[in-house]
Amino acid sequence: MGRLAGKVALITGTASGQGRAAAVLFAAEGATVVGTDVNAEGAAETAELVRVAGGRMTSTHPLDLADEAGVADWVGRAAAEHGGIDIVYNNAAATRFSPVAETSYADWSFSVRNELDIVFLVTKHAWPHLVARGGGAVVLVGSTAGITGSVTNPRIAHTAGKGGVVAMTKQLAAEGAKHGIRANCISPGMVITPATKGILTSSDHPMHAIARHIPLGRFGAAEEVVRCALFLASDEASYVTGANLVVDGGWSAVLPG
Repeated sequence: MGRLAGKVALITGTASGQGRAAAVLFAAEGATVVGTDVNAEGAAETAELVRVAGGRMTSTHPLDLADEAGVADWVGRAAAEHGGIDIVYNNAAATRFSPVAETSYADWSFSVRNELDIVFLVTKHAWPHLVARGGGAVVLVGSTAGITGSVTNPRIAHTAGKGGVVAMTKQLAAEGAKHGIRANCISPGMVITPATKGILTSSDHPMHAIARHIPLGRFGAAEEVVRCALFLASDEASYVTGANLVVDGGWSAVLPG
């Protein structure tokens, strides 16, 4: 019996990285996974990986999660086809990095759209289905960027977006408690994914040097992050809500150097 046996889990951003790892792990633990991504090819590959491994997954792709009508349709069809929704894993995000003086309003708006708006829309439309189910789990993905500043990586819009996700988690926990809905956040640090590998493994990029300041001495892997999300989504975390679980090898717990 898997840790998510009988659960229906919506996971966004399943084409690669942490989203793909989450789809594979959640399905292996017994969940029926309903995925989506703007990257149609990657999303289809993930769904096939899950099915080949014996899991259950459907995927809607491509889908722009800032298209409210599209999100409402995706969530509604998932609930109708699978009899309800138990877990919402808001993994998808996109951002642009730059210091405040060089950040255009277009770049700021892009980051807010793809780090806050898409989380709000998916959660908003899934919420009535969680209430109807008598409870469930919402997992949001923040970042160490949402709780600390950085002298190495100028990222004003990203910091604001992920800080908003952490704050949103607490409000969702407050509003969800009476419905039996738990809301928690995971905040990864430096994690190697297809999107970050080029930066973190390049010896001439300033971010590469961060590894030596991480107490565990290395960057993280996508699977290490999603195992924490699995706990928060499962009934094992039945008394955990409003939490922000930092998954960064101890990086944010110490001063650099």
